This record gives sequence, structure tokens and C-alpha cells, in this order.
Amino acid sequence: MRSDPSETGGLFVGRRPGTGPLRFRGSPQPGNERRQRADGSLANAMWVGMVILSLFCWGPIPLGCLWVGAHVSSASSSISLGILAAFVTLGILLFGTLAVLRRLDYAWILVRRAAGHDQRSGALSRIFAVAVLICASAFMIWLLLIHGPGSTVAPNNQYP
Repeated sequence: MRSDPSETGGLFVGRRPGTGPLRFRGSPQPGNERRQRADGSLANAMWVGMVILSLFCWGPIPLGCLWVGAHVSSASSSISLGILAAFVTLGILLFGTLAVLRRLDYAWILVRRAAGHDQRSGALSRIFAVAVLICASAFMIWLLLIHGPGSTVAPNNQYP
């Protein structure tokens, strides 16, 4: 009797549908060298696509949503409607991008396996973590060094 929660999806009476662990077949039959190089190139292109989409989640998508919110706000003369439009757009675009990233990660695993690698886990979590570190570091550099809160010792803007 299997009663380990990791085997039963957290339930002791059975497994919820669709919660079984992924089981890959043995290593795929290697194709010819040309096919493996083509699959490897496709996997690399997919990886670059995941990196670009992950970076989009931290820059262009939020800025685009602010742009949409500003235009809705100015067209309707309602700040609340502009904020609502920005948040709705942000939710749709971010969750849509994450769904695309997840599917791309699954496809990347399959393409890597077809290229002859014993790939069992995806790269999305590592890619997303590095994107967070890069974008948070860039924002902190911009906030503290470029824009800056200003000097309190020798302020250069004196207001009368």
C-alpha cells in the first residue's frame, strides 16, 4: 500500500488526477549527428527566448501597462479607470507570459532530450531567478546612483 504523501499527491487515500510524478522513458535513441545538432540549436534558441521573455516580465511589460493606464486615464479623465486598466493589462500580460514560459520550458526539455542530453528538469526557475537578480540590481543602481535621492550634505537645488 502506497501512503507516502509524495507518491499520493498529498492524499493518503489516492492520487488526485494529474498530480503524478513525471516519468520519462529511458534515454531516447540518438539520431544522426546532423539531427542532434539541429535539435541542440533549437534548444539553445528556445533557451534564449525564455531569457528574453523573463526579462520582459521585469521591464517592457510593466512599462507598457503604465503606458496603457496613462492613455486610458487621459482619454476617460478618470485616474481610477486608468489604474484599473493598467492592473488588468499587467495581470493578463504577466500571467500570459508565464504560461508561455512554462510551455516553452516543457518543450525545451523534450528538445534537449532529442538532442541527446538526459534532461529531466527545466531551466525556467534558474532563468527567472537570474532575471530577478539582474533586474533588481539594475533598478537599485538606477535608484541609488543615477536618479538618487540627492545629497543631504550639499544639496545642489536650493529652493527659495
